[in-house]
Amino acid sequence: MERIRHTQAWAKLETLSTSVKRQHMRDWFASDPDRASRFTTAACGISLDYSKNRINNAVLEALFELAQQRNVSDKISAMFEGDIINTTENRAVLHTALRNFSGKPVIVDGKDVMPSVLATLEKMQAFTQRVQSGEHKGCTGKSIKKIVSIGIGGSFLGPKIVTEALKPYQNKALDVSFVANVDGCHIQDVLAKCDHEETLFVMSSKSFTTQETLQNTLTAKAWFLKQGANETDIAKHFVAVSSNVKAATEFGMEASNVFPMADWVGGRYSLWSAIGLPICLAIGFDNFKLVLQGAYEMDEHTRTAPYPSNLPVILAVLGVWYRNFMGAQSHVLLPYYHYLRGFPAYVQQLDMESNGKTTTLNGATVDHGTGPIIWGSEGTNGQHSFHQLIHQSNLPIPADFMFPLKVANQDDTHHAMLASNCFGQTQALMQGKTFEECYQDLAGQGLADEERTRLAAHKTMPGNKPSNTLLFEQLDPKTLGAMIAMYEHKVLIQGAIWDLNSFDQWGVELGKVLGNDVLDVIRGEKADTHLDASTAALIKRFNQEK
Repeated sequence: MERIRHTQAWAKLETLSTSVKRQHMRDWFASDPDRASRFTTAACGISLDYSKNRINNAVLEALFELAQQRNVSDKISAMFEGDIINTTENRAVLHTALRNFSGKPVIVDGKDVMPSVLATLEKMQAFTQRVQSGEHKGCTGKSIKKIVSIGIGGSFLGPKIVTEALKPYQNKALDVSFVANVDGCHIQDVLAKCDHEETLFVMSSKSFTTQETLQNTLTAKAWFLKQGANETDIAKHFVAVSSNVKAATEFGMEASNVFPMADWVGGRYSLWSAIGLPICLAIGFDNFKLVLQGAYEMDEHTRTAPYPSNLPVILAVLGVWYRNFMGAQSHVLLPYYHYLRGFPAYVQQLDMESNGKTTTLNGATVDHGTGPIIWGSEGTNGQHSFHQLIHQSNLPIPADFMFPLKVANQDDTHHAMLASNCFGQTQALMQGKTFEECYQDLAGQGLADEERTRLAAHKTMPGNKPSNTLLFEQLDPKTLGAMIAMYEHKVLIQGAIWDLNSFDQWGVELGKVLGNDVLDVIRGEKADTHLDASTAALIKRFNQEK
C-alpha cells in the first residue's frame, strides 16, 4: 500500500490543519446556528453529536477522502467475508460471525462456521438455564448461588465490564465475581466470600495454559478440596471455556462442560463467544442474545452506511485527524453513568492492544502517529480531578462523553444534575472563558488592577477542546452491544487507514514468554546467566526475602 503521507488527502489535511489551528469553535457556533444539527447523526439507538470538534465541512470531506484512498470499505468487507486479515498469524478475524443473525453462511477455509457458532450458543443457553433454574446442583445437592469467573485480558475484561454495565438486568439469585490478577490477594479475597457448596468456577483460557488464569484456577481448586470436597466433586463446580478439552478433563471437569473457542476469535474480541458464559449466567441468555443482536445491527450499519452517516467511520476519522494533524497523543472516555464506569478500561485494551503498533502490513516502520493512549473515568468524579488538565493544559485531548437519557429507578434530581454536568462540561471545553470575561468577573471585589489581572490570567480557559457526545435512550443489553461493536469497528477502520494489523499483539506475547522464563529462574529451574544484571539482581533480592 502507498505510504499514507504520499496520499492526496494527507496533503490536503495538512494544509487544512494549519488553517483550523487558527480558528475557534466558539466562533463557528456563533456564526452557524445549524452546526449542531449538521454534525449530529444516529444509528442503532446511539446518537452522536460531533459538532464540538475542530472540523468544518472541508476537513470532514478530506478525512472521508483519506478513508477511501486507504481502502477502508474493502478492509471492512474482507473482515466480514472471512478473509485472512490477521496476516502475521495467518488467521481470519471473525468475531462478527459470533453475532451473525443474517441466516447467511460465513465461510472460513471453505467451511461454514455458523453451525458451530450456533451449537455453542445453544450449549451456553442450556447450561445457563440449568444453573439459573437451580437444576444444576453442587456436590451436596445445593443450588449454585455464586459464580467466580477466572480469566485475564479479554477473557476477563469483556465479561466483567458487560456484567457491570448491565447490573439492572442481573439475576438477583446469582452473585458473579471476576478474578484476573495473579496477585494472590485478589483470589483470596473472592474465595473468602464463597461457600464451596454453592460456588461455580468458570475458567476461561483458550489453551488452558495461560499462566495467571491457570494458577488462579489451581488455587481455587486447592481451596475447594480443602473445604472438604473430593476430586469427583470438581466436575460439579468447575467448567471451562477452552479449546483444550484434554487438559480440562484431566483437571477434573466434565467434557460436556467445556465450551469451545475458535482460533479466529481474538481475546479482546471474545466476549461474543463462549467467553461470554459468565455474562449469560449473570443476566440470562435472552439478555445476552440481545447484546449480540445490538452488535449485529451495528455490524450491518458499519458495512452499509455511507461515510457521512456511519458512526464508526466518523469516530475513526476524527481520531486520525487529532492524532496525525492536531498533535493529540491521547483520547479520554467519560461515561456519565455509574454502571458504565469500567468502559474506558475495556476500550483501552481494545484500542491500544490493536493499534499500538509501529509496523505496517508489509513490515515497514510507520512514519506517522498510530494508536493513541486511551484513558478515562466515570462522570462527575473526573471533573474534580483530571478535568483540570483537559481544560487548562496545552495538551489537545479529544473526549467522548456518554450519557443515558433514561435510567431505571433513578431519582429525577440526580439524573438532571448528572445531565447538567455532562452537557456543561462539553460546553465549557468548547467555549472556554476568555481573559476579558475572567477580568470582568473580578470587578467589584476590591482588587488592585495588578492583582485582578494576575488572577484573571489564572482563571482563563482557552476552550477549543474537542468532544463527542454519545446519547442513548437507556443502556439496555442491545444498546450496549451496539456501542461495543461501534468501538471495535472504529479500531478496525483506524488500523486500515494507518496500514496496521490490528489483530495481533506481539508486545503482549513477549511479556508472557519472558515472564515464564523469569519464573523458571525464581524457582531455581534455570540459571540466571542469560539475564541482564538488573533483572538478575531483582530476582536475587526477591528470593532472599522469600
